[in-house]
Amino acid sequence: MTSPLTLAVDPALQAIRNGGTSPALAKGTRQARARAQGEEFEAAFLNSMFQHMYAGVHGEGPFGESTGTGAWRSFLTEQYAKNFVKAGGIGIANQVYQSLLAHQETSAK
Repeated sequence: MTSPLTLAVDPALQAIRNGGTSPALAKGTRQARARAQGEEFEAAFLNSMFQHMYAGVHGEGPFGESTGTGAWRSFLTEQYAKNFVKAGGIGIANQVYQSLLAHQETSAK
């Protein structure tokens, strides 16, 4: 029987085995994997930017000044970033995608 903890850890372990990509990405075409990697990079960049945006916010708001503020705020910024990328992002994903494809073509020669 699999515990809930095992189910939560397995995708992360699988991602490590696949060179940092999720299991779904490991099965796609090169172009699909490159596109997904570009989107993951843009989401990570945006998440970092959103976290900096909240760095000076203390006290008021939905999280207040509780001990769990940092953890919950990081979850919030992560979801903001993912949704931002799904809505079209700011163009970083496309640039990374093009760069990855160019690198693959160069490496293939």
